[in-house]
Amino acid sequence: MKAVHQGGLELLQHPIAQELMQSKIPARLAYVWTDGTPRVIPIWFHWNGREFVMATPPKAPKLKALGKNPKVSLTIDDNTFPHKVLLVRGTARLESVDGVVPEYVAAAERYFGPEQGKAWVSQLRTMTPNMVRITISPEWVGLLDFQTRFPSALSS
Repeated sequence: MKAVHQGGLELLQHPIAQELMQSKIPARLAYVWTDGTPRVIPIWFHWNGREFVMATPPKAPKLKALGKNPKVSLTIDDNTFPHKVLLVRGTARLESVDGVVPEYVAAAERYFGPEQGKAWVSQLRTMTPNMVRITISPEWVGLLDFQTRFPSALSS
């Protein structure tokens, strides 16, 4: 695989990026709250091959902030040394959806397994009649593996 510089969307095709996007590790979504302060939350995601898709109930506080400032970043990283880290910057789009967002169903089954995922989604359907799909289109991608790809402060 030819070397791709940090920032290149081609990094999403790298085997380490693919491994992290298919893992059961939640993403950490960073956004700016309405008062200008930063926030980071863990959140399930589904990678559809072009975008990261998340879902949340329509009364989730983060929706107010994302509606005001849709610029976000997300990180997916493991806890095994040498650490692997996928860094993404992009813009969030919000869309109301009747029922449970289909990508959330896929994420629930990936995180919990098919049987428990279906059970969780069935329970969720009784708690909220609709959800909001959060779609993040990557605009910048970084990848660290601490073997061949290091943070810029360590790179020559």
